[in-house]
Amino acid sequence: MSGEAGEAMTGDGSQPARTELYDLRVVVERIEGRSVCGMKVGDHIDLVESSRLCLPDGGHFCLYALQAVIPLLPAKQRRLPEGDWLERDDLVACPDPDERLIMRIERTGIRSLPTEDLT
Repeated sequence: MSGEAGEAMTGDGSQPARTELYDLRVVVERIEGRSVCGMKVGDHIDLVESSRLCLPDGGHFCLYALQAVIPLLPAKQRRLPEGDWLERDDLVACPDPDERLIMRIERTGIRSLPTEDLT
């Protein structure tokens, strides 16, 4: 017997545990200084299927801007309590003081993934 998408049922006949995670997009919302790294408003990177980073064809994303947002992404992938500050806040600043590049974290969709496939 199999469950969703051909998954095998557990020994007791129940469905394997699943985890719901949001796909995310990190978008350059504004640049209040000068863009040394070459990024511009609207540039983005997507986080999909729990751990896959995807750039648009020919796109790039500054490593230093990305490192500022990465610690927040696992929490933003999950449903959080309504009053949680991370549920409300979605702006992150690049650490370069000359650029003052502001990024926005957007939830673009939700996926149900087998929990055993996640690390």
